[in-house]
Formats: sequence, structure tokens, C-alpha cells
Amino acid sequence: MKRYLATALLTLALSGCSSLADIEFPGVHKMDIQQGNIVTDEMVDLLRPGLTRAQVQYVMGTPLIVDTFNDNHWDYVYRLKLGDGTATDEKLRVIFVNDRVSEIQR
Repeated sequence: MKRYLATALLTLALSGCSSLADIEFPGVHKMDIQQGNIVTDEMVDLLRPGLTRAQVQYVMGTPLIVDTFNDNHWDYVYRLKLGDGTATDEKLRVIFVNDRVSEIQR
């Protein structure tokens, strides 16, 4: 009987820990979180039709997403989540035809 009671109390105590992430503590600094490839306007200005894949990779870096079944486009995805909870998302797609840039979608 004691074993069941101890197990039940332990389970109850541990299940309460999952809600601690939702508690806001005053004065606690939350960090900004950056994920993906940073895409700046200066980088995009350097892209133009006719560039090779190597030239695009030199300017933009390694793409975050390369489709294994369709390698005709590279996706650069960037997300910035600020400490106050707001988030911004950026996405850039470079489309290739015959291994040259054909189109840039923002």
C-alpha cells in the first residue's frame, strides 16, 4: 500500500513540473533565439539570374533546406524569436534551371 501511495505522489509531483515553463518570473532576461540562415538585403542584392550554384553558396552560405527529390531549388529560412515572445520569419527560395539561377523568390 505504501508503495502505491509513494508512486502516486511521485507521479503527481513530477507532472506538476511541466507547467513551470509557463511561469513568468519578474526580472528574468530571456534571450533572443536565431535559427537558420541570416538573409540580409545586401546578400539578396548580389543574387541575379545566371549565377552558378557555387556562386550562390558563396554569397548566401549553405542552404538550410535542399530537397533530395528535387534539387532545382534551395530554400534559405531564418527565424528570430525575441525575448518578449515576438518572432519574425524570413524565407528565400533560389530556383535553378540547368544549374544556373533562374528565379529568386522572397
